[in-house]
Amino acid sequence: MNVFFKKGIPGFEELKKFTIDDLEGNDKFKLIQSEEEISFVAVNPFDIYTDYEINLNDETIKELEIESPNDVLVLSILTLGKTLEETTMNLKAPIVVNIKNNLGKQFILQSEDYQTKHPLIRREDNVSSY
Repeated sequence: MNVFFKKGIPGFEELKKFTIDDLEGNDKFKLIQSEEEISFVAVNPFDIYTDYEINLNDETIKELEIESPNDVLVLSILTLGKTLEETTMNLKAPIVVNIKNNLGKQFILQSEDYQTKHPLIRREDNVSSY
């Protein structure tokens, strides 16, 4: 899927065009890659943290032209560690994509409940499925 970020991604504001594809061999993980060879690995945060909540503000809904919650893809960027157990995910600033028009934005949550480095592998999870 090709995605256009009108304002880029924080830290990479000059990059606007990205592709999002499944990571080869594992459809749980996504590769977000720019035309400039900058890439991020991401995952659907709801697959890991079922109690995760995100409430988009009116500005973001308007900017991304979202008409229905069913049109939204949410991904959390991973910070890769030496092992999956050391890998963390950014729940504070998820990538939000309107899958109908392929507009995307990194949305920074104002909630103090989420940080930029939550464990990818939760201790109570069975890691054999990853």
